[in-house]
Amino acid sequence: MAESSKYKNEVSIVIAGAAGQGIQTVEILLTKLLKLCGYNFFATKEYMSRVRGGNNSTEIRVAGTKVSAYVERIDLLFPLNKDALNHVKKRIMGSTRIIGEKSKLVDNSGEIADAIIDISFENLAKEIGGQIFSNIIVVGVISGLFRLDTETIESFMASYFARKGDEIVANNLKALRTGYEIGKKLTDEGTISIEIDTDISVKDDMVLNGAEAVGIGAIAGGCNFISAYPMSPSTAVLVFLAQQSKQFDIIVEQAEDEIAGINMALGAWYTGARALVSSSGGGFALMTEGTSLAGMIESPVVIHIAQRPGPATGLPTRTEQGDLDLALYAGHGEFPRIIYAPGSIEDGVYLTHRAFNLADKYQIPVFILTDQYYVDSYYNSAMVDVSAMKNEYNIVETGKDYKRFAVTDSGISPRGVPGHGSGLVAVDSDEHDEEGHITEDPDVRTAMTDKRLRKFETMKNDILLPERIGPKNCDNLIVCWGTTCNIACEALRKSGNKNTAILHFKQVFPLPHDIKKYFEGVKKIAIVENNATGQFGKLLKLHTGIEFDAKILKYNGYQFSVEELTEQFGKIFE
Repeated sequence: MAESSKYKNEVSIVIAGAAGQGIQTVEILLTKLLKLCGYNFFATKEYMSRVRGGNNSTEIRVAGTKVSAYVERIDLLFPLNKDALNHVKKRIMGSTRIIGEKSKLVDNSGEIADAIIDISFENLAKEIGGQIFSNIIVVGVISGLFRLDTETIESFMASYFARKGDEIVANNLKALRTGYEIGKKLTDEGTISIEIDTDISVKDDMVLNGAEAVGIGAIAGGCNFISAYPMSPSTAVLVFLAQQSKQFDIIVEQAEDEIAGINMALGAWYTGARALVSSSGGGFALMTEGTSLAGMIESPVVIHIAQRPGPATGLPTRTEQGDLDLALYAGHGEFPRIIYAPGSIEDGVYLTHRAFNLADKYQIPVFILTDQYYVDSYYNSAMVDVSAMKNEYNIVETGKDYKRFAVTDSGISPRGVPGHGSGLVAVDSDEHDEEGHITEDPDVRTAMTDKRLRKFETMKNDILLPERIGPKNCDNLIVCWGTTCNIACEALRKSGNKNTAILHFKQVFPLPHDIKKYFEGVKKIAIVENNATGQFGKLLKLHTGIEFDAKILKYNGYQFSVEELTEQFGKIFE
């Protein structure tokens, strides 16, 4: 047996196995149980694009302070089958403790034999009622290692499984207790020692993933219609809003395809609703004509794109920041848009709420760019005060002389909806005059194009400025957008570099008109992007002429880890 393993401030736990072995159930249960018992955590998953088989894993970081980023390091590994061990082999270190059945895990070389704590979850589960309880035994072991309050966790488990009947509840509780005693024994013997401080305030936190954050932001923003065709990883937003639809009076339409989805949303906005469409890159590709239609008829619409690697089907269950260019240039013709990219759970709520208000105000498409890593990761987060979020509605009552596309200095025409007033609300995908009648008059065409594009100038006061994190005066700057921020921040802290700051963009388009000032006085600039070509870096160069001294790019389908960014920062800013 290897020496005792002690974890004082943080532990990284990975559960790995095949699809169908209940790994996601372990993640859901443990994140909620850890929160109830006052532990800070961060959880993220990676999974193959198949219903059963393959190999998947979930990482749960537990710490004495807030954590919000993925680490490569595995401290405690729970492989539920032999293939799972091979799946995460590159992440196993000399200090990794593996808890599983030794006879099934040890290879011919016996390299990892000393790291294994020999426990057969499969045999224990059979004694309870079948292999399906293996994952709950794992939940029990981890609960025992942390000495989670038994009354709290058993009460939660009974409530969680209550709808499945008394027998299922009883068996799951038995599995939980079996595992708990194993975990407790490991700590009693000193084999594993976990000394991580709890925080009583965490008990009042929310347990949210990125998809739920976007969904909550949509509800706060007055969303009452969502139309979408299911597409991984965006489907989680559709599912969440469907689950809340009765409580918040939301019409949920699973469209026959993405083309129908965006056209339904435009129809909903036309009648005065606030609509969201949710898709991923391949699905949104079919929505580009509808996006252009929104530009011509000056319709608000909020579009959520959960990015995944392309081209085509690509890696449908992996992550990438590869669709910025798609959102930036989607739709034929020239018309304004706004693009947000949340980095934190709070960002997801606030930016989505903001998207509905600004789509309504400027009558344009507003994009929320997330990615698989964001929508599938869980955080404990302080309660977001949605009561303080105010919705701004800009619908006017029309008169008989109403002109839907009246030329204005701001570029924003008064927006009416059918039935609210005596005016005619005419819209058309062809070029049109102020009343909405089709025209080919070149002067009208020019006037209408200029009017639509004047919104860019009007929007300047509503542009979200980038957030600077770190010293005000320093020689080095790291630029990131969206989900790379939390990882970069932790990596920079670990590097110990006091002469470097991070510039995080939550709004990636339009950029502030004085964007150059954020780079003044800096000697070396690096950019971090989860794509192959540095899409945001190209956009910044286009608007500022700035050349980056280093581009840290990753595009293998996985998010950055804290360790690899720490290493990269050390090399670049040595």
